[in-house]
Amino acid sequence: MPQEQLYNIIAFLISNTMVLWSTPVVKTVGLKSGCVDLPNERKMHKRPMVRVGGISIFIGTFFALLSIWWLGGFAGLSTEKEWEIWGVVLGGFAFFMIGLADDLYNLSPSSRLLMQTVVSSIAWGVGVRIDFLSIPFYGLVDTAWLSLPITVIWLVGVTNAINMIDGLDGLAAGVCGISAVVLLMVTLVMHQPGAALIAAALAGGALGFLRYNFNPAQIFMGDGGAYFMGFTLAGVAVIGLVKVTAVATVAVSAVVAVLLPYLILAVPILDMSTVIITRLSQGRSPFKADKRHLHHRLIQAGISHRLTVLFIYALTLWVGSLALGFSNVPSGWGFAIGATLLLFYVGWQAWRNRRQVNNE
Repeated sequence: MPQEQLYNIIAFLISNTMVLWSTPVVKTVGLKSGCVDLPNERKMHKRPMVRVGGISIFIGTFFALLSIWWLGGFAGLSTEKEWEIWGVVLGGFAFFMIGLADDLYNLSPSSRLLMQTVVSSIAWGVGVRIDFLSIPFYGLVDTAWLSLPITVIWLVGVTNAINMIDGLDGLAAGVCGISAVVLLMVTLVMHQPGAALIAAALAGGALGFLRYNFNPAQIFMGDGGAYFMGFTLAGVAVIGLVKVTAVATVAVSAVVAVLLPYLILAVPILDMSTVIITRLSQGRSPFKADKRHLHHRLIQAGISHRLTVLFIYALTLWVGSLALGFSNVPSGWGFAIGATLLLFYVGWQAWRNRRQVNNE
């Protein structure tokens, strides 16, 4: 087995193990300290739930990356790549702290957005930046001076998109875990080992957290966990795909490389975009929470909690498998065919469930 792949497996396993071990500890401390999310008419849970589970995801991911660094997994990177890795890792830490502060002190939307913008701007300054956009029927366009605002919008947007889909047990953790695995596979094909290691560690943490977060959940990740995973996914997509147009032609076209992050994260991005546009069109604040997200609509249609989550998992896996195909991952289109069949099967089960509920 190539050493590069071995480091990724180690990062995944360390993160996964740390999250499995630390989550019960975080839950116990959270209950004793009163860090709980109370039920209300908008939320789906019926009893107080510890809402700082993101601490365990952060600990697991960060410890895994430190371990890989100690083992030499990040050796050989250029100075530029090292700065990019630091930008994603420390930016993820800063976003985690913003989210954790919100979990503990209920920050205002404007203060959260301001802090997210500042951190994203700093990350841009150290190299986590979008230098190219893909224009349909035209090709790649250098973003030039627009690189900063475009990068900030991407980093902040994806982060909040992940936070917005965190409305059902296991939904955000599963979507992030699937997206991270896809990013891992694609960044390996694009020969971006640093980005792949971050994706592997995040995938291990997200999927490990599902042990305690899948329906019926024992703990919530809170804004801290959602912000951390959202920013990290967005950052890995930038340094592992968007910035590699110079070498993209070896594996895939540069245009496809730039488009891959939007495809991999299409489900949370489209969900957030649709909700915000709907709120603005009705003259409401885009920050005002409601039940207009995809998962809310599926629940309202009569589909069970678990089937709703599984359907969105399948949808996320499907768009991710298309990214695998377009990036020429070995057997990528085979994965896409399998994911398509899975999506149809889960969709059929959801349709059957809806009919049974409506006929009762």
